[in-house]
Amino acid sequence: MSGTATAAGFPPGSAGALLSIDLGAIAENWRSLQAAVGKAACAAVLKADAYGLGAARVAPALAAAGCRRFFVAHLDEALALKPLLPASATLTVLHGPTPGAEAEFAARGIQPVLNGRAQVDAWSALARRLDRELPAFVQVDSGMARLGLSPTELRALAADPRALAGIRVAGVMSHLACADDPGHPANREQLERFRAARRLLPPAPASFANSSAIFLGEDFHFDLVRPGAALYGLAPQAGMPNPMRPVVSLQARVIQCREIEAGAPVGYGFAWRSAQPSRIATVSVGYADGWLRSLCNRGAAWFDGTLLPLAGRVSMDTITLDASALPEGALRPGTLVELIGKHQDVDAVAARAGTIGYEILTSLGARYARRYLEAPATA
Repeated sequence: MSGTATAAGFPPGSAGALLSIDLGAIAENWRSLQAAVGKAACAAVLKADAYGLGAARVAPALAAAGCRRFFVAHLDEALALKPLLPASATLTVLHGPTPGAEAEFAARGIQPVLNGRAQVDAWSALARRLDRELPAFVQVDSGMARLGLSPTELRALAADPRALAGIRVAGVMSHLACADDPGHPANREQLERFRAARRLLPPAPASFANSSAIFLGEDFHFDLVRPGAALYGLAPQAGMPNPMRPVVSLQARVIQCREIEAGAPVGYGFAWRSAQPSRIATVSVGYADGWLRSLCNRGAAWFDGTLLPLAGRVSMDTITLDASALPEGALRPGTLVELIGKHQDVDAVAARAGTIGYEILTSLGARYARRYLEAPATA
């Protein structure tokens, strides 16, 4: 997945761009994270279609590497993945059951995260109706004010001996707001709140660390870590060297090249004008493919080690590149230029777009031709 892309293996008349996804790198990233947390178990977060990379392909690769704990956001995601995973795998839904969906969770063997008293009460009521214990994670809000039992709810639940009747607490969890900034004081503050919350709940395995928090140290690991972004090659901590293997590369087709005169405008709104005679390459990727419009006059592509600045606005289906630095004829219709790869990774694209790598990955469009590089067979 390095070097300059060629059209080899990319069928004529196919999509306008080729997205390559290295399943072996995803598996290796999981193994390295599992090694980093020692005795704690390492799960995998597969929400949003494995961050846009195709959960149906990613999940079996992670299972083959040894992963047995998987988290998604919605029940539908869990139901789609369940047939693809070993019977020993556990699927947990982060958003918990929507009202009325509790019976489907129980019938299909999907484990919810209970994020508030209403979800706790509904899950307990179902367990009592079925006359059997039902497993679930319980999430506490340690300071992010997003999901989880509020401090008031937690105190009320702890004071009610029947609140968790019928529920087997499979784990207690929370989520960090600032884990990508190792020096942020909120990390330790949330850690102390999480420890205090656990003392109010039945003894159970604890899960606190996302990708970034794994690198905050052993205090944050507890019994189970839940990496997502790091599995897919994103840097876990801002401004630090990325220890993860790159997972994706993206090459896009040139549609047309043209010479323009000095001062000529390019694209919608005439947002870019050439300062000198220039060569413009139109490339078959746009915001409909997840190439964000904020990359206007800020994005870039690469060809044979040469930077090709994005000239003008990102259109729905195309971008225009200033290819003046290349020799005449270097780019022709059908040539592939690099948008993500050796010269700029997902985090670098995100920085140019003024966003984060998560948004870039999950925005990558469905129109790409996808090539999966299989993980090596393991014993």
